[in-house]
Amino acid sequence: MTDAEAEIDQLMRAFLGAFTNTDGARPDLDVVRGVFIPQGMIINNSGTEPVVYGLDAFIAPREKILTDGTLTEFSEWEVHARTEVHGSIAHRLSEYAKSGIRDGLRFEGVGRKSTQFIRTPAGWRMSAMTWDDE
Repeated sequence: MTDAEAEIDQLMRAFLGAFTNTDGARPDLDVVRGVFIPQGMIINNSGTEPVVYGLDAFIAPREKILTDGTLTEFSEWEVHARTEVHGSIAHRLSEYAKSGIRDGLRFEGVGRKSTQFIRTPAGWRMSAMTWDDE
């Protein structure tokens, strides 16, 4: 594994871990701002129309449901990932799983994420992410 791949692995773990609220843990969604470039874009392509978010628009509703009791015992993790690094750009295709309790009902799910990375003076950062839940 290259240094770039190791740094990208850490970014993805940090991103996914930012939403965890299992066992009384408090989610830390400021992490999202730390792993993305400020102009980052996150796209939910699970429905009939893509929903495109800037960082603040993505974070705000998730922070609310993860802290107001709507979504509890939530965690999300990569099951498999493939990263390609080409100079100062990289792409990662991830399979992920998630589980939690939403509105009192336990759920589990899986999906795919496609994440773009760029090397910045501060290190690797995410520039865009698209996901599709199954």
